Amino acid sequence: MHMAEREAPMTSEDLAFCLDTNAVVVRRTMAGLRDAGIVQSGRGHGGGWHFARPLADISLLDIYNALGEPIVFQIGPATEMPGCAVEQSVNRVIGDALKDAEAILMARFAATTLADLAADFRVAAQHCRADTG
Repeated sequence: MHMAEREAPMTSEDLAFCLDTNAVVVRRTMAGLRDAGIVQSGRGHGGGWHFARPLADISLLDIYNALGEPIVFQIGPATEMPGCAVEQSVNRVIGDALKDAEAILMARFAATTLADLAADFRVAAQHCRADTG
């Protein structure tokens, strides 16, 4: 979203500052997005990262996939006693619930574009300015 609000490309250092992280982390992340055709980079004066296609053509699912499909939920079935029938039953129920929740989340990711997020941000920013103005 930081890139969406800028008219010029952003360097890895610019993005790292916005995200309170290291530029190396940004470059690694952006490399995956570049490989998926989501962003492009330019070198030299005026270079930096920019979107390769319109925000309306980039879904959250595209980004999730480009980032290697990271683990969605940090909870999951227990494995302390894999032979225990109780643990097996609980694991089945928890596993099924997590699969259902992940399917719902992925559908929402697929239906949400960066243009949707940008529009939401602009509304929130207007409210924030109004509250402080």
